[in-house]
Amino acid sequence: MTLDIASISKSYEGTPVLRDVSLTIADGEFVALLGPSGSGKTTLLNVISGLVTPDDGRLLLDGADITATPAGERRFGMVFQSYALFRHMTVAQNIAFGLRVRTGRDRPSRARRDARVEELLALIEMESFGDRYPAQLSGGQQQRVAMARALAIDPRLLLLDEPFSALDAQVRQSLRGSVRELQQRVGIASILVTHDQAEAFAVADRVVLMRDGRIEQVGTASDLKERPTTDFVRDFIAF
Repeated sequence: MTLDIASISKSYEGTPVLRDVSLTIADGEFVALLGPSGSGKTTLLNVISGLVTPDDGRLLLDGADITATPAGERRFGMVFQSYALFRHMTVAQNIAFGLRVRTGRDRPSRARRDARVEELLALIEMESFGDRYPAQLSGGQQQRVAMARALAIDPRLLLLDEPFSALDAQVRQSLRGSVRELQQRVGIASILVTHDQAEAFAVADRVVLMRDGRIEQVGTASDLKERPTTDFVRDFIAF
């Protein structure tokens, strides 16, 4: 899977939020969108997910234009900062939700759904937690369940919107390592939004540093640290 973001622009009430943003996400790549508040990184993620329609530009998935494709038809998995788990559902029911709401031929049998849930519980190392409810889990455990739910539908792309920011520092550091390991094991392209450069550098193959709706620099952690291309990049990374 290759996602091409081609000259995407978006404004709200005349104020530009994204300005001619272009980027390619390769198959299996983990990319972090990094930048200060207001840089446009969350809006870009929402454009990719289909939750926001760009004013200009196109999104191409393996060459096919998906700019106007509804969010529910893109088959992208999304993990939110707030976890967004259903409080009245068990862990197993939460993970299976995306499979249960499918219709027609796309809806797997009960046996296949159950098998997929068991597979994902093992993947996140929570095999004995299927019957528990979100309120009975720690923040880190809830985030892992949210990851499993996003992966249940076999998404073509995984989108992570500041998924660790609600956790304390120790749990955040441990969980981001787990997420990176999990991403590598399933081999799915992933995009992480974060304002934390340590987090971006720890998990991403490439970091996209944004400022005022534009991409300032794209590269590995070493590229940004050792070869900043602008004063903004140098100052942001040094902060």
